[in-house]
Amino acid sequence: MKRRLIAALARLVTGVRLLHAAPHGAGPAIYFANHASHLDFVVVWAALPAEARELASPAAAEDYWGRTALRRKVACGIFQSVLIPREGITRENNPLDRLGAVLEQGRSVIIFPEGTRRQDGEVGEFKAGLYHLAKRFPNIPLVPVHLDNLSRILPKGSLLIVPLIAQAHFRAPIHWREGEPKPDFLRRARAALLDESQPES
Repeated sequence: MKRRLIAALARLVTGVRLLHAAPHGAGPAIYFANHASHLDFVVVWAALPAEARELASPAAAEDYWGRTALRRKVACGIFQSVLIPREGITRENNPLDRLGAVLEQGRSVIIFPEGTRRQDGEVGEFKAGLYHLAKRFPNIPLVPVHLDNLSRILPKGSLLIVPLIAQAHFRAPIHWREGEPKPDFLRRARAALLDESQPES
């Protein structure tokens, strides 16, 4: 009940609409979105229908969301996030293993393949993590999500939310193709996220 209320509040504050059905059908998915704000994972999570939302775990930067007990409680306790290290990555804390463990449990993940927030409204080049995750789980659909206006609603360095309307565009799912080179896959995934001609849920 608490998570449903938080999701409803997030949609009210940002104006993002609730999907009537999961854009990929049944089962887990890898949602990947552009990254401009700390609200990004909240917005994608809140836009999902209740059943899909309960089985979705956003990736959250461990150095930020794990820094204090309160942030960790919000990220892990409320949103069931996967804390991902951005520096000092070792075999023991490999982000792909953490995300893979969640997918193996039948849950979806929400990730941001640019790796860091952008403030210019552009979508940066994707890092290799999305490719390796897709290759490891070739049968799990990859759902591109293009976010608009999030950097303006919660500007970097600000704690105040600016009342503007944001949008989360869920594009048609894609899959990793056997033998597809990493650069080609990453370009195709980024193009799918940006492609306004693709049908949305």
